[in-house]
Amino acid sequence: MPRILFIAQHRKDRSPGQRFRFEQYLGHLERHGYQCEVSPLISAEDDKFLYKPGNYLKKAGFVRRSNDIRRHDAGRMNDFDIIFIFREALMTRSIRYEQLFRRSRAKLVFDFDDAIWLQNVSEANKWFSWMKDAGKTSKLIGLCDLVFAGNAYLADYARRYNANTVIVPTTIDTEEYVPVERSGAGPVVIGWSGSITTIQHFRYAIPALLAIKAKYGDRVAIRVVGDGSYREPALGVEGLPWRKETELDDLRAMDIGIMPLPDDAWARGKCGLKGLQYMALGIPAIMSPVGVNSEIIQDGVNGHLATTTEEWVACLSRLIDDAEARRAMGRAARRTVEEHYSVHAWRDRYVQHFDQLLGLPGRVRSTPITAAGAQ
Repeated sequence: MPRILFIAQHRKDRSPGQRFRFEQYLGHLERHGYQCEVSPLISAEDDKFLYKPGNYLKKAGFVRRSNDIRRHDAGRMNDFDIIFIFREALMTRSIRYEQLFRRSRAKLVFDFDDAIWLQNVSEANKWFSWMKDAGKTSKLIGLCDLVFAGNAYLADYARRYNANTVIVPTTIDTEEYVPVERSGAGPVVIGWSGSITTIQHFRYAIPALLAIKAKYGDRVAIRVVGDGSYREPALGVEGLPWRKETELDDLRAMDIGIMPLPDDAWARGKCGLKGLQYMALGIPAIMSPVGVNSEIIQDGVNGHLATTTEEWVACLSRLIDDAEARRAMGRAARRTVEEHYSVHAWRDRYVQHFDQLLGLPGRVRSTPITAAGAQ
């Protein structure tokens, strides 16, 4: 039975990136004869301080423990047929362990879903920025036998250093993400979902949301999920923390989902996860036309694309005023995810990539994929 070691930062069910990139495929891999093991760095105890300012001694202890974990992984690397690296082995400038894995008998797979070759350190950890080296990404890509890139922008970068790069989009489990009937009672809820590290993107929508609040008053409500400390009194917003156990209910409470982004190099590497989550639940999404968002959204059909404040206000107003338009757009959005960005649409092709890497072709027939750039 082939064995895969997944090198990751977070424990299972903790990180959206991991959940929607590889964790939701583990069961399908196992049903096709793969034995999967995830080796994370960050424990529940580490979560309490790692993304907060200060705590320098605790963070130094975390770095030491991370090295211990990866040293253990290196000691058993020849027990695996594939070592799958999600972003990096250590959250520092070191590529020592990837270089060690390269010397093993295992094939190496590198997976990334952001423009991680650009330096991007959270405010809470600016002091540790000297320990990071975003430039190591090209070296890691060059060490691997196969690269999974989340979109065409990321793939174009990866192919400079590794020709064996394929696009594997971020996907949604549509058996878990199921739409519910909306009552239509109460205010129209405009929602944003993200994290404490991406709340900065929500702020790009604030001018439009202030205009909407002035126009509609209590007919609309604004909901922010992912940063429990976020407050915006002018919009009546008190952020909710991300919780796995309430994630779907928190999203289903939204009538319209928004994904504002700046048009910069980092944002162009995003894989549209927030928008895809809304869409899978039948929630019409308004997204900035940045990167893959312009491939996901057919403007006016399965969602809206908006750039200027005026465009955001017009798109939001259209959906606030017309409940049937929201329902129709939500149905079209759901179909888009089912056909092009779902686990069901991609799971066989996902397994095929591993089979081909190990010289086991022909075991799985893939579902046809027609998503833009999905080659």
